[in-house]
Amino acid sequence: MFQVNNLCFKYPKNKENTIKNVSFEIKEGEVFGLLGPSGVGKSTTQKILIKLLTNYQGEVLYKNKDLKSYNKQFYQEIGVGFEMPVHFSKLTANENLSFFKKLYKSNANTDELLQQVGLYEDRNKLVNEFSKGMKARLNFVRALINQPKILFLDEPTNGLDPKNARNIKEMIKNFQREGGTVLLTTHLMNDVDELCDRVAFMADGNIAEIDTPKNLKLKHGERKVEVEYKEGKEILKTSFDLDTLSKNDEFTSVVKTKEIVTIHSKETTLDDIFIKVTGVESDE
Repeated sequence: MFQVNNLCFKYPKNKENTIKNVSFEIKEGEVFGLLGPSGVGKSTTQKILIKLLTNYQGEVLYKNKDLKSYNKQFYQEIGVGFEMPVHFSKLTANENLSFFKKLYKSNANTDELLQQVGLYEDRNKLVNEFSKGMKARLNFVRALINQPKILFLDEPTNGLDPKNARNIKEMIKNFQREGGTVLLTTHLMNDVDELCDRVAFMADGNIAEIDTPKNLKLKHGERKVEVEYKEGKEILKTSFDLDTLSKNDEFTSVVKTKEIVTIHSKETTLDDIFIKVTGVESDE
């Protein structure tokens, strides 16, 4: 869907580039995570891809055509969920959606979407009476109203309770199953782990690492298996080399003769990788 080659961007008042020679691709039908601490260029990259910023250097292709060659028709194909929801607070949820529907040639069934996010019963309530979480869910519905081919989502589950966050993630998965493409920006690594096919970590305006979550965890993790087992009244812990596990008599003996409490590989987490690659802790 997108091919980004040697992308550079500098804001007029800045001395240095915010984006520094960045290259990556977003494949059709994948959920692509663009991750990193605040201020590294994620939002700027996203703004370039949705044509809010145009004075960049390098090449951005959308469906193998230069992004700059597209007119307003481009916006018929994309859905955008900004991190900070912007609604007409003195209108109802339905009135908000009706207004935005008029901007597009194709419209989704918003009653169905409101039911899916748990807002159908509140559809005739003024938005200024909505909680922060309700506004976030309405924001997500708005991103889907034109039946887009690609979704740009910035912190789509931030501030939501576990049940509503689960609903949003299931809707993202369904969108992908139906052929949609997603660019996801978030600090919630659990969402990344659950949703993303590939992720790119940004640091200081560059792509520091890009791969599948699984490959990144294997690359940065230890190839060890850790076993906790009972020895009388004590719980002991020991670890074994994963590559020689099948030939390790001690491991076999522990598994056969001891009461196992836990056993797991020493696979690292995306939070750990985030800190290691970017040098900054995630906000989860």
